[in-house]
Amino acid sequence: MKAKSIFILCVVATTGAGCSTITQSESQSLALTATYQGQPVDPICQIKNDKGSVEAKAPANVNVRKSNEDLEVTCKKEGMPDGLLKAISRAAGSMFGNILFGGGIGALIDHNKGTGYDYPDQLPVKMGESVVVDKKPNNQQTLKENCPIGHQC
Repeated sequence: MKAKSIFILCVVATTGAGCSTITQSESQSLALTATYQGQPVDPICQIKNDKGSVEAKAPANVNVRKSNEDLEVTCKKEGMPDGLLKAISRAAGSMFGNILFGGGIGALIDHNKGTGYDYPDQLPVKMGESVVVDKKPNNQQTLKENCPIGHQC
């Protein structure tokens, strides 16, 4: 019954708002952690995308504005090499339903507001490395780029 109600809301909403706009938030809470040589550390991190920037001291839960653009995280702590992380933005399931049932108008609204996208829930920064995280299951890119900064891997 709940799925049917959401479907009806999505169909009705395509005249003025996207389905994700109704079922999803424009922001997402993410768990930021940082390690150096396997030990937890507490660097200051800047988390940014095209919708804005947030600064937090790890570990922390941070709220970011969702976007179709990837999230870039840079962590710094005196005496340690910087930690870099890229969190891949993926279209949420509601975005595909919106395209199928609601047409392009709702999808365009969801795209512009960022509500049709999600990031991985965890941002595990490794100081001295460049890491890519992706919530898509079985993606070879998930934590593939554990590469010391300044090296090509």
